[in-house]
Amino acid sequence: MRTFKVLSALLTYPDEELVGAAAEFADVLETEALVPAAQRGALDRLIDEVSTTDVYDLQEQYGQLFDRSKTLALYLFEHVHGESRDRGQAMIDLRAMYEKAGLVIDANELPDYLPLFLEFLSVRPVEEARLLLADTAHILAALAERLGRRQSPYKAVFDALVAMADEAPQREVVDELLKSPDSDPMDLKALDAAWEEEEVRFGPGAQGQGACGKEGLIAKLRHARRAVNPAPPTMQ
Repeated sequence: MRTFKVLSALLTYPDEELVGAAAEFADVLETEALVPAAQRGALDRLIDEVSTTDVYDLQEQYGQLFDRSKTLALYLFEHVHGESRDRGQAMIDLRAMYEKAGLVIDANELPDYLPLFLEFLSVRPVEEARLLLADTAHILAALAERLGRRQSPYKAVFDALVAMADEAPQREVVDELLKSPDSDPMDLKALDAAWEEEEVRFGPGAQGQGACGKEGLIAKLRHARRAVNPAPPTMQ
């Protein structure tokens, strides 16, 4: 589904190639009609802004949002696992799922990078894609609310993804994710403190044994749900 490719592109760092291609995005969304009509207006306005705004202005706006705020990070497991060791095994599971589907990951990118995840969804059957979106919907909804507070047009992408998911996010889980305070993107000292990372190891032996494949990913992404509504684990 090219719709997921369009949404992936909108969340990548803007360059001249993206600006040049953006004029075609609305036609893709119209043809496939996966994004509900209620979310199309805001999404079309974002596409129009990307296609008409100076690329350097776009890059500055993008950087202040996604590069300078940990609570807006485009890495799914950042919002679920933070820097805990669980994140390492979750990365392994997600990479294994990509490779099983024939998706080759650039060595410089982490598997939980949201645009990469959307690229993966673009080559999966639509019902499977909606199911996987449902298991990330609480993260996407929290990001949408944070972007709404900043009056950012990028909120439209996250609203569209939540609307396309097979199941709506649980409000209490979204509220739990929103408890983390937002940092001021211009407060460089606070940003440095927020991004200070503990050592996280990825690869065999870094964590205990875990399941790979779609079931493993779903279990990892449901970590936040279990924190609010404890339930029997879906995998060991």
